[in-house]
Amino acid sequence: MRKILFVTAAIAALLPSYPSGQQGGGRGQAGPREVVVGQLAGKPVIQPVTRGVDYRDTINPNDPAMNGPVPRLPDGHPDLTGPWEGGGSDNDIGVEGGLKPGEMDALLLPAARALKAERSKAIYGEPYIYCLPMSVPRINPYPWKFVMGYTAKGLQYVYQLHETGDAGAHRVIYMDGRPHPNPDTLIPSWWGHSIGRWDGDTLVIDTVGYNDKFWFDAPGTPHSEKLHTIERWTRISNGTLVNDFRIEDPGTFTRPVELRFVARIVKPGVELMEYICAENNQIGLAGGYLKPGSPGIAGGAPPIGK
Repeated sequence: MRKILFVTAAIAALLPSYPSGQQGGGRGQAGPREVVVGQLAGKPVIQPVTRGVDYRDTINPNDPAMNGPVPRLPDGHPDLTGPWEGGGSDNDIGVEGGLKPGEMDALLLPAARALKAERSKAIYGEPYIYCLPMSVPRINPYPWKFVMGYTAKGLQYVYQLHETGDAGAHRVIYMDGRPHPNPDTLIPSWWGHSIGRWDGDTLVIDTVGYNDKFWFDAPGTPHSEKLHTIERWTRISNGTLVNDFRIEDPGTFTRPVELRFVARIVKPGVELMEYICAENNQIGLAGGYLKPGSPGIAGGAPPIGK
């Protein structure tokens, strides 16, 4: 596991960084640090990028296709399929969600603040790196997509699929009008119980029943089993999907937290690759995607077990 993290860090160190408004090229290059990608409710939508590997597979933000019309499903609703990159937290949920550094930590209850401080000392303590689900709203810097499940009754399910296996097999959002189960009998789980509905052109996902095991981000921002999330996914153009995300958790925060994440469409031809975490799948040099002697690798490390 440490070698996996080392290889990942080595790749990140190789990737170029760009000033605001610039972007990288193909797979493995960095995207923009921050760019205005459109408007929603009369306000500009700003896409922040805090890590060099984010949006490496997406189309250029200056490509005319970014601002193309929103494709629609046969029933008239926006097609949210993707694949996408971004749209959730990973390195710092508050900053990536549009807050100032430290602003979200200031909302933590004393016990939650102490728990995060303890987790921050455990470099390899995060469940996510041990092939366990990362849950909501976490999205790692790899492609993911929504899949619409239709039956003779119409849209009954929406599935959220991630490229990397440690994200979990899939997430199910029920679109058939069912309510949440009785909270007294609902068993807490990694993804919770999600029900969805359309509000105009916005997909609204309401989720309860989470367990308290996953981390919101790498530094260990916590939550409790009282967590209730509301996601509002709006495709504002062909290339941009906005996730307005609300956290309600009286066991962790002093008040509800409102965040905004932005996803960008991937380039044509980029699909989700197979990644089986339990098989110790590798990326970078160990997976054959970088050659020995690549700059910054110092000759390269051999594949795991060699």
